[in-house]
Amino acid sequence: MEVRNISSLLITIILLGALVVAHEFGHFIVAKKSGIWVQEFAVGMGPKIASVMKGDTEYSLRALPLGGFCRMEGESEDGSIPGPRSFLTKSVGVRFAVMFAGPFMNFVLAFIMIFGLTCTSYTATPEIRAIIPESAAAECGLQPGDTIRKINGKTIHIYDELSYMLMDNHGEAIRLEVLGADGMLYQYELQPKLDEANGRYLIGFNPNVETGIFAEPVEGYSKMTVGETMHYSLFSMINYVKMTAEGLVRVFTFTAEKDEYGGPIAIFKTVETSYEAGLEYSITAAIQNVIYIGAVLSANLGVLNLFPIPALDGGKILFLAIEAIRRKPLDAELEGKLQFLGFMFIMGLMVYVLFGDIMKFII
Repeated sequence: MEVRNISSLLITIILLGALVVAHEFGHFIVAKKSGIWVQEFAVGMGPKIASVMKGDTEYSLRALPLGGFCRMEGESEDGSIPGPRSFLTKSVGVRFAVMFAGPFMNFVLAFIMIFGLTCTSYTATPEIRAIIPESAAAECGLQPGDTIRKINGKTIHIYDELSYMLMDNHGEAIRLEVLGADGMLYQYELQPKLDEANGRYLIGFNPNVETGIFAEPVEGYSKMTVGETMHYSLFSMINYVKMTAEGLVRVFTFTAEKDEYGGPIAIFKTVETSYEAGLEYSITAAIQNVIYIGAVLSANLGVLNLFPIPALDGGKILFLAIEAIRRKPLDAELEGKLQFLGFMFIMGLMVYVLFGDIMKFII
C-alpha cells in the first residue's frame, strides 16, 4: 500500500474513532450521572488490544476499528438479580435519556465541526448577488439584493437547503417567496433550467457570500457574526439530518441507487479523494475537507441509531416508549427475539452495503 493510502487509512480510522467516542461518551456520561454502573467503555470491536481500569469502569481499545460500546450493568437481561446501579432498575425517563444521549452527541459533534468550518471558510447565503442572463431568475424578474425565503411553501434558512430542495424537485416548476431589497415580500413562479454541464436544475443566480469569523477578509463581502455562524451551523446540521433520514429510508427499503450509500470502503475512498484534493491547495484545505466529511458522517451515525430497529438505540427507545404506554416492560423473551431479528437485519444490511462497495471500488 502506498504512503498516501496509508495516510488516508489512518485519517479514516481516526475520524471514525472520533465519531464512535462521541457517541459512546453520550451514553457513558448520562449513565454515570444517573448512577448506573458502566462496566466497560470500549472503542472498536473484537479482541482487546489494551485496557485500563479507572474506578469501577474498564476503558478498552479493541482490534477492529469499527464501532464501540458502553456496557452497563443490566442493559441486557441475563437472569441475574439487578442491583441498585443496574440500568434495569432506573426509570423509563432515565433509560430513555441514556439511549438518546449517544445519537444526540453525534449531532452536537456535527454542529461543532460545521461551526469550525464556517468560522474558517466562506458561506453562501440565500441572498441574490447577481442574476445570470437568460436564466429562469432573469425571466421571472428576480433582482440582486433579493433574499429567497421559501420554496413551495417551505422555509429556506440557509443556501444549502435551497440547493437540496431544487435537487429533490427534479426540475418541476417552483413557487418562490422572496424578500425584496426594498423590504417587501414578493411571490414568483418559475421553471428551473437544466445546466447540462453538471446535470442540475438551477434558478440562475450567484448567491451572496460571507466570510467566516477567522477567514481571510474579501473586499465586497461582509463577515459573519457569531450569531449568524451558529444559525448557519445549526440549520446545516439539520439539513444533513434530513437528507440522511430520507436516504436511509431508501436504503432500508432497498430502493436507493448505488451511489446513495456506502460502507467502510466508500468512506475510505471519500476521505482519500477529499484529503488529496485539499492538499492541492493547502494542508488547511485538506483538513477542512476531512472535517466536512466528519460532520456529515456524524449526522449520519446519529440518525441511523435513532431508527426504530431493534439492536439500535432507536429500537431500545421504541421498547421504552411501549413500556411507558403499557406501564410494564415487554416480555423478556419477546424482546430478545426482536433484538435478534433486528441484529440479523443490520448484519444483512451491512453485507449488502459492503457488497455494493466491492462492486463499485474493487471489481
